[in-house]
Amino acid sequence: MADKLKERVLKSLEAVRPALQADGGDVEIVEVDEKEKTVKVRLQGACSCCMGAAATLEYGVMRAIQQDVPEIKEVIAV
Repeated sequence: MADKLKERVLKSLEAVRPALQADGGDVEIVEVDEKEKTVKVRLQGACSCCMGAAATLEYGVMRAIQQDVPEIKEVIAV
């Protein structure tokens, strides 16, 4: 079941990935914790050191994941 959850999270990231890539960045999933209902992600490229990284995580990545996978309670940047 964790694999299906991870697949759903990956699919939701496809919606925000073009905007991140347009700014020279990207996002990768580090871990999907089925028990805790959390996702750990790593911002890459320009997004990893951007001053707006926290906003990107909260308003872009987290919103996209929680919209498509509502059982996810938290998205954590690592």
